[in-house]
Amino acid sequence: MVGTVYLSAQPGAAVFIKVGDKVKQGQTLLIIEAMKTMNPIPSPREGVVAQILVNDAQPVEYGAPLVVFE
Repeated sequence: MVGTVYLSAQPGAAVFIKVGDKVKQGQTLLIIEAMKTMNPIPSPREGVVAQILVNDAQPVEYGAPLVVFE
């Protein structure tokens, strides 16, 4: 396991993205915590969120797909 993915900035807060959202390049999609460091994951491009492939607090590995864009 590389880290843990979080879909919002803190428990109870609104999620960064939802399916159907339009996102801009650089917009934060989610956070990955690794070694007690919170790393925001930015969108690599503009697009519409088609799928979110991870659940909140799920462990993730390097190279794992996280979000699908239309």
